[in-house]
Amino acid sequence: MARGGPRLDHGRRRELGQSFQDGGRHYQQVRPGYPAETARWLVPPGARDVLDVGAGTGKFTGLLLGLGHSVTAVDPSADMLGQLTNHYPAATAVLGTAEVTGLPDAAFDVVTVAQAWHWCDALRASTEAARVLRPRGTLGLVWNQLDTSVPWVHRLSRIMHAGDVYKPGFRPLVGPEFEGLEDHVTPWQDSVTTTGLIELAKSRSYYLRAGEATRAKVMANLDWYLHEHLGHGPDDQLELPYLALAWRAVRA
Repeated sequence: MARGGPRLDHGRRRELGQSFQDGGRHYQQVRPGYPAETARWLVPPGARDVLDVGAGTGKFTGLLLGLGHSVTAVDPSADMLGQLTNHYPAATAVLGTAEVTGLPDAAFDVVTVAQAWHWCDALRASTEAARVLRPRGTLGLVWNQLDTSVPWVHRLSRIMHAGDVYKPGFRPLVGPEFEGLEDHVTPWQDSVTTTGLIELAKSRSYYLRAGEATRAKVMANLDWYLHEHLGHGPDDQLELPYLALAWRAVRA
């Protein structure tokens, strides 16, 4: 994949991102979390004030709080932030976007963006991150990606039309305000039932944007693959392999 991954124009980005404006409760229930190792690698020693942008329901926010950081969580969806506040009341929740957070200059040691940078205008978001960061502050980007080196996961990702699959050549685009981009990969597994996997498929942008006929086809294919082809029962517990990919860069 070319540097920065696929580029989305503003209208397309808004269309895709709108898929996640509602349904925070469902997202919180079915989406995976992140390994603690990723957060520990991302946040440098001595950092305290962290801004988690595109925080959603708080999947990454919770890890940051657990490491003892003071966390402000920004998201454009009030529904998502409602879930975040319920689960992580210690975080300060703020409506905003990566491009316009509405927060003060030089207020944070670290800005994190987990599973959301691809919805952002990377250059505008970089400028905003640099504005709210203190000198030599860290920008941290994180993605969970399905480990499609595992054959059954590869086929699963195709049936789900999952875009979050590991692409070794991927390197996120960040603005000139940052330097020293480096990466870290953490293999991990998420415990999920086959019913949970089907619900996970329903939380993805492909399914959310699809018509009823396409949705029915995805559900039928998943039911066949998991319960007939692989022979699992609805309550069987599976270990779904992921790779947590993280990048960090320092404000120049």
